[in-house]
Formats: sequence, C-alpha cells, structure tokens
Amino acid sequence: MLRVAPAAGGQSAVKRHPAPQVSAAEELEEDAMQDLIKEFMAQKRFAIVGATDDTKKYGHQIFKNLKSRGYEVYPVNPRLKELEGTRCYPSLADIPVNVDVVDFVVPPEVTEAILKECKRLRLSRIWLQPGSESEAAIAFCHENNLKVVHSVCVMLS
Repeated sequence: MLRVAPAAGGQSAVKRHPAPQVSAAEELEEDAMQDLIKEFMAQKRFAIVGATDDTKKYGHQIFKNLKSRGYEVYPVNPRLKELEGTRCYPSLADIPVNVDVVDFVVPPEVTEAILKECKRLRLSRIWLQPGSESEAAIAFCHENNLKVVHSVCVMLS
C-alpha cells in the first residue's frame, strides 16, 4: 500500500507499507478451495437445500442462476411441491437421481442436521453458502470425508 506524507521541507514522500503476509498454509488452502470449486462446477446435478419461491431470497436466486447456466437443479424444501415448474423434493432421499453437489442455503443448525443425511446417502460434494456454514458443519465434512466448499457463493463461480 502506498501512502503519501509530507517529508521534511514540505515535499511529499511516498511511504510503502508491506502487503499483508499470506502464510503458505493459507495459500494452499485457497488453492485447494479453488480446485474444489472447479471440480464442483464441472458436475451436472445440483440439489439446492433451502430452495424457495421467495424471489428475494438466495435460495430462489441460486436455483434460477444454476438453471440458467444449464445445470440440472433439484430444489429441496419440504414446504413446496414445485418451484417455477420444477418439482420440489421434501428431502435429499426423495430425489430420484444421484445428485453431484448438495448446495445449502439454510441456517447452520439445519445444515448440520442435513449433513448427516448427505453422509448416509453418500453425497460427497457439499457447498455451504455464506450464512449456512458453521465450524461444526465444516468439521463434520472434514471428519467424514465430504468435500466441502464454504464461504463462497456458487453464483460467483
């Protein structure tokens, strides 16, 4: 970062502040996350846990975004029968095909409960949208060999 400050004699001098240091571990973690994002986005079938008909909510926006990009999208919401002409499923177990990625757009406590279903169903690619993740959810994924993307919105990938 550059900062201009007056030097002796009234002239401006440029002071250089070092860029924040990124540890090798943080760099590796970032690279690993980018690799996972590429892998996840190369898949075809996404389940959206928390899909909703409320157009202002991310559960709706993510559903529309992924559909518009050509993905097969399976909305999961026990309160909806259908979302914009697409059948909704009450749970992941009710989806008639094996989905490649499970995208969570629900509160962390709901995420934590449904992750157990992911493990039981052998759904191994988990995307935790910002706001749906928790330290416990991320730890559960790591402890159970579930690949997890977190702290990044799928719409930005």
